[in-house]
Amino acid sequence: MEKPNAFLRFDVVSDASDHYFLGKNNNGGNCFSNAKSGVYKSIMKQWKILQQNLPESIYVRVYENNIDLMRAVIVGAAGTPYHNGLFFFDIAFPFDYPNHPPNVHYRSFGHRLNPNLYADGKVCLSLLNTWSGKKCEKWDPSNSTILQVLLSIQGLVLNERPLYNEPTLVFGTSNMSRAYNCQVFELTCRSSVYLLRSRPKYFQAFVVEHFRQRGLAMLSACNEYVNGRVVGHYNHKDKKVPKQFMVDIKLVYGMLRHELRRCGVSLGTVAEHLILEEVKKKSKSSETVAKEKKDGGILKRVAWKIKKVLGWKNSASKKISMIEG
Repeated sequence: MEKPNAFLRFDVVSDASDHYFLGKNNNGGNCFSNAKSGVYKSIMKQWKILQQNLPESIYVRVYENNIDLMRAVIVGAAGTPYHNGLFFFDIAFPFDYPNHPPNVHYRSFGHRLNPNLYADGKVCLSLLNTWSGKKCEKWDPSNSTILQVLLSIQGLVLNERPLYNEPTLVFGTSNMSRAYNCQVFELTCRSSVYLLRSRPKYFQAFVVEHFRQRGLAMLSACNEYVNGRVVGHYNHKDKKVPKQFMVDIKLVYGMLRHELRRCGVSLGTVAEHLILEEVKKKSKSSETVAKEKKDGGILKRVAWKIKKVLGWKNSASKKISMIEG
């Protein structure tokens, strides 16, 4: 198994058979194979920019036999509900590149975990001309780069308050944003499960090693959410979470734990007890419930007798309430 620091941030590979845009980009003639064409030279320039400037949280694979195709993965940043998740994007250069921006498809697994990332894989971004914006925000054939696209997705889309990316949101509150972040975190965990089951070519070892290192942290965050504690590195600071979220996160917790075990992740005894704390707190045995009812009934009868014997009236009701409570 290759170590994370052995996995190159940029590399040239050969097999594009699982790429979303394979076979959908055939209108350019030989512009992608002719080393003298302007398109070919522009793409090579993008390769060089990426090779020299990719940050540690973005990894790219390009294809020697399909230079019009590219695949990138972005690691979810700390302080966001996407923390520790992996987000894959398949990219295709048009035959008149750079006159038009590349096409970008998000590997969504059918989930929409951001207003800019659709369930069908569409990426809505001004820089890609898939959303309206000021002229300076749109694709500029002379200056715009693939690196800018990836950094925009990382910083502007996968951010700490994604709800505010929704253009139709007339007004919003911090409570709405926190509730949305809960949903996003759950979908990030769910997408991680699907990703472990279906790993993209040339990223198989990377995906497994990533979750070997960070999977337990994601399970721990599930536990913190369900038990209503602060999860600072996931930017959730509300002690109350939606009830449906608690149901969903318990389910995805079990799925994620199963997939991590399948990949050989050693969860230890810590993961065995996650979420059980909340279950123990809320599910008392029938014997315990019956005993509490019995004890409560006895206490009320004793308090009533004391009140009768001592002649306490309404003025003493507060004292009785204190005894009963």
